[in-house]
Amino acid sequence: MGAALGIRHVQGLFLAPVSLDHGWSREAFGLALALQNLIWGVAQPFTGMVADRFGSVRVIVAGMLLYAAGLVTMAQAATTGLFTVGAGLVIGIALSGSAFASIYGALSRLFPPDRRGWALGVAGAIGGLGQFCMVPVAQALIGGIGWRHAFIALALVAALLAPLAVLLRDRPAQAAGAAAGLDQSIGEAVREAFAHRGFWLLNAGFFACGFQLAFIATHLPAYLLDHGLPARHASVALALIALTNVAGTYACGHLGGLLRRKYVLSVLYLVRALAMAAFVAAPLSPASVYVFAAVMGFTWLGTVPLTNGVISQVFGVRYIATLFGFVFFGHQLGSFFGVWLGALVYDATHSYLPLWIGSIALGVLAALLHLPIDDARIARPASGRAAWA
Repeated sequence: MGAALGIRHVQGLFLAPVSLDHGWSREAFGLALALQNLIWGVAQPFTGMVADRFGSVRVIVAGMLLYAAGLVTMAQAATTGLFTVGAGLVIGIALSGSAFASIYGALSRLFPPDRRGWALGVAGAIGGLGQFCMVPVAQALIGGIGWRHAFIALALVAALLAPLAVLLRDRPAQAAGAAAGLDQSIGEAVREAFAHRGFWLLNAGFFACGFQLAFIATHLPAYLLDHGLPARHASVALALIALTNVAGTYACGHLGGLLRRKYVLSVLYLVRALAMAAFVAAPLSPASVYVFAAVMGFTWLGTVPLTNGVISQVFGVRYIATLFGFVFFGHQLGSFFGVWLGALVYDATHSYLPLWIGSIALGVLAALLHLPIDDARIARPASGRAAWA
């Protein structure tokens, strides 16, 4: 997960050199990454079903190899259409198999409730560490061997790390369900979740999360360049986001085991909104960029183990990868609009201010939407209780 999220985290560093070299608009690059986020979200419930049915290892290995193929396609593409196929379609599907749902699903089934928050926090922290390590690597590769060869080098990293997935143990849903004494089909689980009001409130909140993170990760480097700050400040900002994300995700996972997760989520979204408002209102300087990056990083992926934790708390862990996949679709729908609208609005107005205002408003809305979520466990008849329900 560290490699998958790390490579995704640095894609914004390629926006300016790829667009300049090909003579493409920022919207062309932005649309490709927007489609990546959307396809990731669309594919996530289905790869989640496969992971729940057969275990996560096969899904993760296939996802990493597909990731490598997508990066090679991006490097070799001479047209926006082919670039979009590699960045949008191929990597979008690859991320659905190599990132959150498959890994968090396996960990949710492996760990009991009192250790689950810690386990998800550790996994998220490792993902953040991968992001932190990948930023200077990608920047050095782009500056040293050019963006095309940088894509190829990242593809090699993805392919070489794929076999590590075999180290992950998993209990597929059938075994987890048998241990719980439950006889619920995947269709019944999905219908049950869709009928739960809190499930849709989580979706709405995760939409805001996706919009904010994708907009910032993709457009912050260009935003800083437009305001006269050298590219190195964008690299440092992305690295700071990734570094503080390590501590933030671990802390959020730990807090999720101590406090009601929906309240922690509400606070995270409010902190994000306040951080963005302060960043836009204050004079732009390297110091303001670094402070903003550090605060945003602390909240960056902390929402993921908390949201996953609410789902497992309410619905159980048997089909956790599938149900998280549906909620993650809301996240990626937000990511699509965050990336695409950022490029579209910039090309039309030469300003990112409308997107900053929209991101702030979404953060406040998400904070409010989490408050009424009913996070009580759904009662079901069962012949026994799971060791880790």
